[in-house]
Amino acid sequence: MDNRRQNLTARNFPTARDDAAAATELPRYGGPESAYRLAFTDTQFLLRDELRPVRLQLELLKPELVQREHGIESTVVIFGSARIPPRDVAEQLLEEARQTGDAKLIAQAERRLAMSFYYEEARRFARLVTQASRELDQPIYVATGGGPGIMEAGNRGAFEAGGKSVGLNIVLPHEQEPNPYITPELCFLFHYFGLRKMHFLMRSIALVCFPGGFGTLDELFEVMTLMQTGKCRRRPILLFGREFWSQLVNFDVLVDTGMISPQDVELFRFVETAEEAWEIICASYTLDPRPTGAGEPDDTP
Repeated sequence: MDNRRQNLTARNFPTARDDAAAATELPRYGGPESAYRLAFTDTQFLLRDELRPVRLQLELLKPELVQREHGIESTVVIFGSARIPPRDVAEQLLEEARQTGDAKLIAQAERRLAMSFYYEEARRFARLVTQASRELDQPIYVATGGGPGIMEAGNRGAFEAGGKSVGLNIVLPHEQEPNPYITPELCFLFHYFGLRKMHFLMRSIALVCFPGGFGTLDELFEVMTLMQTGKCRRRPILLFGREFWSQLVNFDVLVDTGMISPQDVELFRFVETAEEAWEIICASYTLDPRPTGAGEPDDTP
């Protein structure tokens, strides 16, 4: 192309990347305490309390831009406990507990093994969604909180199906390291819970909640509140395990005491299997629920 034509669209200024690289080669002025550095490369400056609005904007923008670049437009979000192990791990823990002869440890291990059903079902569900979405004009991707337990199961199922999945991790003192099944370029890290929860919702076509603790309840009730109050569009909310959720939350009491309206309990549905959950999602969007090549997941990573 003629250089004169290229000049029509040439950049007028150096890129931020160019200047950041050039600035690293300049001698410091006055030592390490000097302010002589670019503001957007000065970590000490960016971490000041007064820069919180900028950091909030960055945590909104980075996952948004990266997901857009990778064509992630529709997600099924899987919530659930970080403490529910896969079946093989739960079986090993039970065997170890039995060797101690401690009745309390054995009972705990037996409960853990029973709850591992939900890990395996979350894994199957994510695999089913990923396989089925290959036949759709608009692919659907699994998104999780990125940690262990049910989150790991979701990313693992998508990985085993050969698909991408999103992990929205957050810095916590414990329990939160990225599981190994997240697509690396879609593995994000958050400081602010609020921005993380926004990203759970921004692309979601459905939210699937497995048994969990405070974090799962926080995410579940925030979504239901937003839908109840009309602050976000309605979408399927599926609660895996009627027995668990009915014992945990007495929704009838909320209705009987007038704390919620009778129609508010229609914001969610109970499901028991991966197939049931996927069929409800498909019915909500008139999708074909039948994946090609679906099968039981291989136990090997």
